[in-house]
Amino acid sequence: MLMTIPPTVSRWTVDHIAAIKHSDVPLISATPPLERLLPDHYLWDMWPVQAADGSTAQICDGTLWMILSSTVCDDPEARHGMARIRLLHQLDRSGAWRDLGNLLPDGLNPGSREWAGSASFDPEQSRVTLYFTATGHAGETVLSFGQRLFETRADLTVTEGIPSLQNWTAPRECVANCGTHYLQLDEHNGAPGKIKAFRDPAWFRDPTGDDYLVFAASMPSGGSHNGAIAIAIADQVATGGWRLLPPLLSADGLNNELERPHIVHRDGLYYLFWSTHDFTFADGGPIGPSGLYGMCATHVLGPYAPLNGTGLVAANPEDASAQVYSWLVLDDLRVASFIDSPDGKTFVGTPAPMFSITLDGDKTELVTA
Repeated sequence: MLMTIPPTVSRWTVDHIAAIKHSDVPLISATPPLERLLPDHYLWDMWPVQAADGSTAQICDGTLWMILSSTVCDDPEARHGMARIRLLHQLDRSGAWRDLGNLLPDGLNPGSREWAGSASFDPEQSRVTLYFTATGHAGETVLSFGQRLFETRADLTVTEGIPSLQNWTAPRECVANCGTHYLQLDEHNGAPGKIKAFRDPAWFRDPTGDDYLVFAASMPSGGSHNGAIAIAIADQVATGGWRLLPPLLSADGLNNELERPHIVHRDGLYYLFWSTHDFTFADGGPIGPSGLYGMCATHVLGPYAPLNGTGLVAANPEDASAQVYSWLVLDDLRVASFIDSPDGKTFVGTPAPMFSITLDGDKTELVTA
């Protein structure tokens, strides 16, 4: 059954950030020196293939993970212009990783690179559905920054215990920006922390049976710091099968990027999480640490209130603000991320050690970091 549209958009405000007390910041422990999982590739933004209940699907005695990748290059920022989604299989017993190569066949992506998304598994049909961001346009010679949301499906096959995804369907644009609720993007310019958003679709199935996509967006105010979290609901009557709704959350005037948003349902509450950098907060106001933030609500469409009174769940230390990034809270409350630049100089690009959090109503704690 389709849920009603919320009457108001929840807000993340200057007052919330101003309430963060330095002594109470839940700090992620220093990241130990780690070699890249794939020595010749950068790996970042990762997500597991999920079961219908939001848990990580068990596949071939392990779990399947998708992760953005590029070859190692002189300028690590250039990786965003080369990004492909890669498929990894992690074995339960040993924790070892298998590299299964690029997820999508060459030429399938309607964009010039593949940015973050999410995936779900249907065991009855043995099929995986991928939601991803197609950035730019196929064949372009100068990279552009338009972002479109697509879905595609593949058959899961297993050969000698090794899974593979084959027979991908033609990608279909599932949620288009109508320009009413969210800013229409300038496709020609982009720089870290300043790119406007319509990306990072995260699939969520409500216990009611309704399917949603939440994703990073920008409010239509057009301000320099107008980040938002958007939502769409599966609706077979709608064009493309998804109906775009007003924002779940606005950070207009506070922060430019609320990245990799996702929802975890636990103990009757809906927890909305996202990642952001310290340098994407507006100048002249309070600046929060680079970290994992979140809010909770009693209804999937809100209204949402900030966790811990501020929204902050876990943060990098001030002297290592780029040590890890792109946090993803799993249904068992482990938190995945990638190692960015622990020393502030050298980009690593590999999965980071996980830590865990606890949830108690609107309060959270770090268990291990």
